[in-house]
Amino acid sequence: MSRLNRRRRRLAAALLGAPWAAALPSALAQGQGGTDRATVPADPAPRAAAAAAAAPAPDDGAAFTGRWVHAFAAYGAPKYGPDFKHFDYVNPDAPKGGTLRLKNPDRRSSFDKFNPWTTRGNAPAGVLIWMVEGLAHLGQDEPLAMYGLLAEAINVAPDFGSVSFRLRAEARFSNGDPVRAEDVRHSFEMLASKHARPSVQTQLAGIARVVVLDERTLRFEFRDKTREQVFVAGTMPVFSRKWGLQPDGRVKKLDEIVTEHPILSGPYLIDKVEMPRRIEYRLNPDYWGRALAVRRGHFNFERVVYRMYADDAVAREGFKAGEFDLMKEYRSRAFVRQHAGVKWDDGRIVKAILPTRYGQYLQSYQLNLRRPVFQDIRVREALVHTYDFETLNKTRMFKRHSSMFSNSEFAAQGLPTPGELALLEPFRAELPPRVFGPAFVSPRTDADPNGLRRNLLKARDLLDAAGWKLDSAGVLRNAKGEPFVFEYLQPLASNVNDWQGNLRKLGIEMKVRLVDFALYRRRLQQYDFDMAALVEGRFTLPQGAEVARMIGSRSADEPGNYNYRGVKNRAVDALIDVMNHANSLDELRNAARALDRVAMWHFWCIPDLFSGQEAISYWNKFGIPKASAHYFQADTLIDGFVEHPPWPLLTWWDKGREGASPVAKAGRG
Repeated sequence: MSRLNRRRRRLAAALLGAPWAAALPSALAQGQGGTDRATVPADPAPRAAAAAAAAPAPDDGAAFTGRWVHAFAAYGAPKYGPDFKHFDYVNPDAPKGGTLRLKNPDRRSSFDKFNPWTTRGNAPAGVLIWMVEGLAHLGQDEPLAMYGLLAEAINVAPDFGSVSFRLRAEARFSNGDPVRAEDVRHSFEMLASKHARPSVQTQLAGIARVVVLDERTLRFEFRDKTREQVFVAGTMPVFSRKWGLQPDGRVKKLDEIVTEHPILSGPYLIDKVEMPRRIEYRLNPDYWGRALAVRRGHFNFERVVYRMYADDAVAREGFKAGEFDLMKEYRSRAFVRQHAGVKWDDGRIVKAILPTRYGQYLQSYQLNLRRPVFQDIRVREALVHTYDFETLNKTRMFKRHSSMFSNSEFAAQGLPTPGELALLEPFRAELPPRVFGPAFVSPRTDADPNGLRRNLLKARDLLDAAGWKLDSAGVLRNAKGEPFVFEYLQPLASNVNDWQGNLRKLGIEMKVRLVDFALYRRRLQQYDFDMAALVEGRFTLPQGAEVARMIGSRSADEPGNYNYRGVKNRAVDALIDVMNHANSLDELRNAARALDRVAMWHFWCIPDLFSGQEAISYWNKFGIPKASAHYFQADTLIDGFVEHPPWPLLTWWDKGREGASPVAKAGRG
């Protein structure tokens, strides 16, 4: 099972989106707020068809637009009313105190800066989690709803062309300055500039400008009139105008701000630093927001300490020795076999699988369509049939993707519904016929002992139909006499011998190229690879803009973006446009399922594994709320935009503090 997981589960948080790398999807927007880019024109017919096919729905959120509200949900009403006291998944009376010790949650084994929004260098783990705040906070027990944090009120325009926020008078940065509308505008202009990481620019590319209305009121105006932009604006990080301010009054460009401690509004401060391996945060005794309903029961540790480990095996041994308190495991074999022993048996360490309700975007081996060898759909389908997932998944902890939107109602099912067909029909002549039939299902090898052989024979027939023939030496060649050879690029060593063997039976050579992470990231950003194993993250509601960054035409030719496959497809662009402008869950569901059919029947990738669970072990020191959040990762944030925070870190507490003196509990919210 290590063959399956050693390299790929860790990519979920590390390879595509931690603050030191380009997070799921990125583009090189030019200037402040990004620029409109040439793209394949979206056909207006699908959007009109979506509106016609989906009956008017009561969940369009109209009752919460055009007026000041405490919270906003993507569809329908937010779960918690304006007078709510705390979220259900926290303990509002959790004691405060103690130290939370953690490891680096991703491949960042060192850090050399404190700015998490620029490309060069690595920021330390934890800045986004413990220090950064936005105008709103995402609730974690409903699909997509935000509640005022820095902002006390939210006003969404009925056409979703803008959103206004009214700041709390009491909101303060760590230096004691009040948070003002000008700070928000400054943050936007810095983050949307060409000096920010490309993925950050892309996140903000749908926002045209921020308009300051008065000292505490501002308006985000959108290029893209979608619900998603409302949430991007609400979760955008806000920092002080004084961060990077020079003695002469000049403010540094964002990528010139490197080792200056960020001036932020969150509950923790950087306290001790041993660059590049250790950083310690401490709870700000003057944190302004501790009494807010959105903060009660959160941030229960006095100190949070990160120690960086360069090797998983060393980190695992360090955890067993008590060097840190919680460890998320990405390798299923390691979780089954190595998260065990006397300390687990006697209860000192607890092993847990935490369920979540996230939908799962694809984790897959992505084929670079810019390479001639992958441009024939029959070749791509043949490669899908060579991958023996069932044999690799020996621990049965994972499922295999058959959808862009696995583990959710947005995955295509059975035959297309009338609503889906209305969206697909304008493109029938351009789409594979199977798009209009049953939903795609990844081929299996475990139905009977001959399953793998049958799949390889299918692959052979497809390759033959595509003009690839075996020569006398058993090498597969095309009509030009070129051998079928491609390279699998990876930053972590993995054993793919069995897969290479399957390919050799067909005359195909898959070379494995192992590179360090810096080179791996650079080659991905330059689209200089044949095949790479990539993880596209998770979602509560699928977002059209996220999908556009993965397979939208405008991102295909922009270095540094995330259309690694190189997809350019009119139907895809049109269906993404429908997702972006869906006015009800029915419209969103129809568009996502139609898009799912188009993407999966084009075989742009080789689907791999997913799991809707967080596999962790933790030292038995924690108090845990009675109710769990539904949407969270165990120990990390990737980029903080429209992303749920790590529930265990933010809401668990040191149970040794229970029953402590009132002094120990004095800071509770």
